[in-house]
Amino acid sequence: MRLSLSSTILTALPATPALALAQEEHGGSPNLLDPHYGLMVWTLVIFVILLFILSRYAFKPLTKAVAEREAALEAAIAGAKADREEAARLLAEQKAGIAKAHAEAQQLIADGRAVGERVRAEMLEETHRQQEALLERARAEINREKERAIQELRAEAVDLAIAGASKVIEKNLDEQTNRKLVESFLSTVSTATRR
Repeated sequence: MRLSLSSTILTALPATPALALAQEEHGGSPNLLDPHYGLMVWTLVIFVILLFILSRYAFKPLTKAVAEREAALEAAIAGAKADREEAARLLAEQKAGIAKAHAEAQQLIADGRAVGERVRAEMLEETHRQQEALLERARAEINREKERAIQELRAEAVDLAIAGASKVIEKNLDEQTNRKLVESFLSTVSTATRR
């Protein structure tokens, strides 16, 4: 837009005196459709010179600036794309890390439960063993006490039998007397045991 405006201004400047001359010669308003060869040549020469100057000093820096800007935009787009891919990769790593941490936490919870169950089972087993040992000791103690009581009863029965026999031998009169004697001895023994 600026190029066409500046070329129009430059073309109009030299043409103005020429148009003014032509207007004076014809004595009226100029016809715009009449070709003025001098004006066309000068316009063409000025256009070529202007084109040369602009291409030499304006177009090359402008195209270079546009190319640099385009390269910078492409680099920025590529950088943004790389940053987005890096962010996506980091997000995936974070998600994987969170999933791994969650799995490790679940594993730790499961291990803790297993250890707790194992300790509980060991404690129950130890308690059962202690109960069994206590019951065995109690049974053994009961059996010893029973054997001792039986031995004491046997000794007492032997003593009673010997005492009864000695009484029978001392007074061996007849069967009826023996019977009375044993009965009286047993009644004295039963009263002595009750005390």
